Amino acid sequence: MPEAVIVSVARSPIGRAYKGSLKDMRPDHLAAQMVRAALDAVPELDPRELDDLIMGCAQPAGEQGYNIGRMTALQLGYDGLPGATVHRYCASSLQAIRMSMHAIRAGEGHAFVAAGVETVSRFALGKADGMPDTKDPAYAEAAERGAARAAAGKPWVDPRESGELPDIYIAMGETAENVADLCGVSRARQDEYAVRSQNLAEAAADRGFWEKDITPVTLPDGTVVATDDGPRRGVTLEKVAAMDPVFRPTGTVTAANCCPLNDGAAAVVVMSDVRARELGLQPLARIVSTGVSALSPEIMGLGPVEATRQALSRAGMGVADVDLVEMNEAFAAQVLPCVDQLGVSLDRVNVNGGAIALGHPFGSTGARMATTLIHALQEKDLEIGVETMCAAGGQGMSLVLERLS
Repeated sequence: MPEAVIVSVARSPIGRAYKGSLKDMRPDHLAAQMVRAALDAVPELDPRELDDLIMGCAQPAGEQGYNIGRMTALQLGYDGLPGATVHRYCASSLQAIRMSMHAIRAGEGHAFVAAGVETVSRFALGKADGMPDTKDPAYAEAAERGAARAAAGKPWVDPRESGELPDIYIAMGETAENVADLCGVSRARQDEYAVRSQNLAEAAADRGFWEKDITPVTLPDGTVVATDDGPRRGVTLEKVAAMDPVFRPTGTVTAANCCPLNDGAAAVVVMSDVRARELGLQPLARIVSTGVSALSPEIMGLGPVEATRQALSRAGMGVADVDLVEMNEAFAAQVLPCVDQLGVSLDRVNVNGGAIALGHPFGSTGARMATTLIHALQEKDLEIGVETMCAAGGQGMSLVLERLS
């Protein structure tokens, strides 16, 4: 059975939604630049030999609709390249990588582009999925229900006990509050983790790590953007602790201890090890295994736990075998209990900071994290990495990588 290897990666700078550096970029134009950069990194591969372009997108509507995967292929001039768009919310481009691996292992192709894009700035109606509209009576009712459950010691609906259906479309911040209540994650601990993320990302910038990780983007006016809009410099615990809760008046989730809204794109070229050898390419990494899990949407932030256990089991590994973990920081409230339950040492998690500092352009984050994980393993001369994330709707997804160069 052929192995699936990653031979090139490209991820854009991450812009702040609505007011940041990429707000004027159409998503298909942004994605096309990253796909082009990933392919340019392996000139030995003729793009006409690609089997498919799989694009992850969490909100495939508006400018991100009409199968943006195929639209991207056409914008690049590859009318003979099939394109598909996959949707698993935050794990969409990680799903694209997983599908590429599956096709290769099944013998149904040798070369794929797995990519992802999200431009929240240009969402249809300008409304970011999952963010609360505090003027909406439905939001107020949901917040009241959440607060009442928390006060009763039952922060979420367990259908196995109550027979009730969970809140399927619950706001993401509400799920974070539920996890914080369920797992006893204090506000102080969340804030400390948020400061850690910002400070680590700032330190990585100072030593030039992000210069290697980021592929510059050319804006419509010719301006070149080569850095993330984050992290924020000089973040202190005192500043973060002064922030007010966002989702519940007496809650613990603030704008400082969760990820912001963002724009960005990323792409990886996934090939069979057979074709890579034929072309004389040295792969960056081997995709060892993946895992996907599900749980109540009301506590979706705990999704990485079972997905990671599943992926490690399939790889014949345990947590002790993992050198580095990239865990998407949707909320500090959910990262911390996932780290606790997995039993992974925090000094191996998000060593360059994570989404709290960098941002989380939903559909592109899976491919972005794969890029960052590979570069982090290279920088520290380590071998085994795990990428993991939760996803709206109550899911988790993980991938195990082995660095090869």
